[in-house]
Amino acid sequence: MKYDRTVVAYHGCDAEVAETILRGEATFKKSQNAYDWLGAGIYFWEYGADRALKFAHDQKRRGKVKTPAIVGAIIQLGNCFDLMDTKFTDELPTAFAMLKKLHRAIGSPLPKNRGKTPDKELRLLDCAVLNLYLQHVKDDQGIDYNTVRCGFVEGPPAFHGSRIRHQSHVQLAVRTPACIVGVFRPQSWE
Repeated sequence: MKYDRTVVAYHGCDAEVAETILRGEATFKKSQNAYDWLGAGIYFWEYGADRALKFAHDQKRRGKVKTPAIVGAIIQLGNCFDLMDTKFTDELPTAFAMLKKLHRAIGSPLPKNRGKTPDKELRLLDCAVLNLYLQHVKDDQGIDYNTVRCGFVEGPPAFHGSRIRHQSHVQLAVRTPACIVGVFRPQSWE
């Protein structure tokens, strides 16, 4: 399935990084942490400027960002492994079985999602499953996914008894930087 859809998305980062990207002096840095929710890629919040800015503020509290900022981007999803569609989530049990088999063969325990909240923010298992599977389909079937997309229900309830969560969002991991067709400075966003 090819997604010829274009979306607006936001990347939370340091203001200095944002300025160098906006001036065309630098490009977005690909994240390759073992805990990245959607595997390796450049992370964005789809239509979520406020969520991206909150992420940048979280990064400031962790000492990774000096001045929180966001960069807007126009992203062509291209060949998207879209976890908002059952066509792709139906592949995840196969992907998980492949990871289990690999870890059993090398005598290594499976990674686990972990974190201080029920959301398990450090997605080591999810990341390992997606990275292994996407590399497998590329090597075995010649299918190269440009982006990975997923909706996440995250955070505390918006109000008592609600199933709506404060930090729910749609996140993108751009695996092919050419999918970022343009960047822009969002209008004042504080």
